Amino acid sequence: MTNDPRQLEPDHLPTPFTAAEIRDASPPGKTVRVLVESDGEGPYLTVTRYDSCDSEGAIRQAWQESPEGIRLSEPQEFQSAWLDLQAHASFPVATTTRDEVELDTPFGRLDCLRYVRRDGDDVDTFWFARSMPGMPVRMESATGGRVVDRRTQQSNEIHDEK
Repeated sequence: MTNDPRQLEPDHLPTPFTAAEIRDASPPGKTVRVLVESDGEGPYLTVTRYDSCDSEGAIRQAWQESPEGIRLSEPQEFQSAWLDLQAHASFPVATTTRDEVELDTPFGRLDCLRYVRRDGDDVDTFWFARSMPGMPVRMESATGGRVVDRRTQQSNEIHDEK
């Protein structure tokens, strides 16, 4: 750890959000739908819902749906510490660049931090909207310059679970 709460490893770039920022933006009932478009598969949605949260972490459920909203899988439960969720966006300086960009999304045009991680011909790109702490609003994986997987948030809402 370093003194900067966004930098989890000395040889990594700072993360877009701290664990506390992710926690504060992820109350019970938060539900995120992500459109997945992968080579060899029809498009589908992954849905993540935060069921219970405390100061240390969250219990989330995740499942798949068709683009029309038909459930394709049973929910699976995951427990994660907020720091573990932050660590998903901790990338090595040696293989990753970071810049600020605007991105057109289903939410409109957003100011984002873009992380581009390279490993030979493989390139993974993550766009984190500054106004939406948590998951990237878009992720792309490319091989040999061709995008083979794209994941784009379609909705990010908080539903009252009462």
